[in-house]
Amino acid sequence: MTALDASIVNISLPSISATFHTPIGGASEWVVIAYLVVIAASLLSFGRLSDVVGRKPVWMAGLVVFTLGSAWCGAAGSLAQLIVARILQGFGGALIFAPSFAIITDAFPPTERGRALGLNAVVFAIATSLGPTLGALITAHLTWRWVFYLNVPISVLALIASERVLTASDARAREQLDVPGAVLLAVGFASLTLALSFSAAWGWIRLLACVVVGIASLIAAGWIDHRSPYPIVDLALFRDRVVGSALASMAVAMLALFAVGFVLPFYFEQLRRFSVVESGMLLTPLPLTMAIVAPVSGAMADRLGSRWLTSGGLALATLGLLLLARLDERSTVPDIVACLVLTGLGQGLFQSPNARALMNAAPSGEQGQASSLYATARVVGQSLSVALAGTVFAALGGAAAGHALLVAQSGSGATEDVVALQHAFVTGFRGTLLVCAAIAAGGALVALVRGAERSVWPATASSSRVLSRR
Repeated sequence: MTALDASIVNISLPSISATFHTPIGGASEWVVIAYLVVIAASLLSFGRLSDVVGRKPVWMAGLVVFTLGSAWCGAAGSLAQLIVARILQGFGGALIFAPSFAIITDAFPPTERGRALGLNAVVFAIATSLGPTLGALITAHLTWRWVFYLNVPISVLALIASERVLTASDARAREQLDVPGAVLLAVGFASLTLALSFSAAWGWIRLLACVVVGIASLIAAGWIDHRSPYPIVDLALFRDRVVGSALASMAVAMLALFAVGFVLPFYFEQLRRFSVVESGMLLTPLPLTMAIVAPVSGAMADRLGSRWLTSGGLALATLGLLLLARLDERSTVPDIVACLVLTGLGQGLFQSPNARALMNAAPSGEQGQASSLYATARVVGQSLSVALAGTVFAALGGAAAGHALLVAQSGSGATEDVVALQHAFVTGFRGTLLVCAAIAAGGALVALVRGAERSVWPATASSSRVLSRR
């Protein structure tokens, strides 16, 4: 639900704007952005909270808050109410998201975590592929409100199942939550996410101010955490090469690969003139391949380790991006599908082993932190990816050419104009994907230098770190 609600709402924005008589691209954008900003801002704090009070209370609280937020979203009587309800829903999503990897890690021994985390990756892939299509079907046959109401019965069933199935993890009553550090982290990540989300629309002054506030807040949070006996983020975690490599390679992988879903719809609809439905169907081979490969690669990591699988997966994804960059106005559908399958194969080989390496390397008392750090790396990488791809695509003339193609291909432009515009679009499209391929290749190197993996930490690792800081 948390992954699905990041994308399912996008397709409903025109209907939402019409209901509240708001132009698309104005305040209605906050229906999407508010949810993502809140998740990015609160993930680390909720991950730390799950280490202190236990996974189950945080997870259950997330389901309750998410249910209430979803019901309020569906019943919202104004756009302002809907945005506030999305903020509440975002807090619920972060409470669910933050301890999720840690819950899986607690439930499985190190030798089986790769397969379990691989099955978890299947859920993300399905949500990614189903979001726009499901949102369109619900909006067309019911109303946009049911995009949110759909969560309510699922959440209630999840609450019942979680109460019966999940075991309570140990709470650490003597530890406290570093509130100043949590606030500064929230301000920092919220500011940076806002800057990335509105990078194309805002002026330089507002954008720069947001970036400066975000960076300054994160630096201040790091300074406070370094001196706190119970930090939100234990900076000692990053001294472990496996932890640092897994987090860095995840952020870099998302930076490189999330852009595919951003630029390909322009290629399909503006250059190739495919319908929205056809474009959606052509995007599915990538997440579908990920869903098939992720459990297999996770099981392989349980036997072979993650180092070569993660670096090899990103190397395959790099090749897939290079082949996608060769697409033009004459490429066949089988060519497109083959490129997407190869990219999805690489991404599927990378994700599960990488998550397994991180969770196995993190101390047993800091699994919640590790889980939330991984989720934050994913969100930040995705946000950066859209901002980077949009900037490169526009700077190389692809965005302007795509818009002009829609006008020229309607019959009002000469044939030679269309050819020139197609060439300009392909130049921007290729340049964007080549930049992404270079980043993915860097990610493969980051994954390769992680060194030997630790099977599991002793249970007292976290407490010994706290004592050493004291």
